[in-house]
Amino acid sequence: MKLYSIDTGFFKLDGGAMFGVVPKSIWKHTNPADERNMCTWATRLLLIEEGERLILVDTGIGDKQSEKFFSHYYRHGDATLDGSLAAHGFNRNDITDVFLTHLHFDHVGGAVVREQGRLVPAFKNATYWSNKQHWDWALFPNHREKPSFLQENIIPIYESGQLRFIDVEDGVKFSDNISVRFAYGHTDAMMLPQISYHGKTLLYMADLLPSAGHIPLPYVMSYDVRPLITMEERKSFWQEAVDHDYALFLEHDPINECCTIQLTDKGYRLKDVFPLREWL
Repeated sequence: MKLYSIDTGFFKLDGGAMFGVVPKSIWKHTNPADERNMCTWATRLLLIEEGERLILVDTGIGDKQSEKFFSHYYRHGDATLDGSLAAHGFNRNDITDVFLTHLHFDHVGGAVVREQGRLVPAFKNATYWSNKQHWDWALFPNHREKPSFLQENIIPIYESGQLRFIDVEDGVKFSDNISVRFAYGHTDAMMLPQISYHGKTLLYMADLLPSAGHIPLPYVMSYDVRPLITMEERKSFWQEAVDHDYALFLEHDPINECCTIQLTDKGYRLKDVFPLREWL
């Protein structure tokens, strides 16, 4: 098995929305905002080479939306999905599996591209993986999440015949070395791949832990549909990570690829940060 960090650039979201009830006077030290109160976030993916399979976890925002849409999110940076894949010797057609943690636009937008006026899967040879519970949730969204579930990111995957569902069972096996964990606070049935690598564990955090600055339990995003459940889930996952020394892969942290957590007299706090290559 080989693991690769795949950078696809940056975007911005409102700092207050990203930290919920936590005041700016606290979060500005780890995630400084610009004059519009917008903070920079990464769209960092994980590529897993396991036997004959090449598995991409999430796809970033993509580039097919309108200029007006992107004007709200200030995409920037030189990194691209294609460029990052090429840096490791791969291209889109090599991807055998696309594992979608959830269907918010910043995680699934790159799964579909516009070709000759049609929306088609970006990874022609891949099986796309979601779960039926979350898929149905995204097809018929609540008003709170509706702006994040764009039908043009979802329907073409279904129509292509490339979509498959994972059983909603915590710890279900996706492959020999990957099991699936589930979380329900941010959105319904978000999937977190947990990777066993040479006796160590890497947990892909998706939006359960957007950045290293979000580790204290109350630092829950306003985007979460069930914030109290998020806090309980985080407490359980954080303790598991402490007990078993998990490395946590950070999809949105603008600087840090991975981190570990420690339990202190003030609660759960950051222990170490490091690039994925140093953990391997």
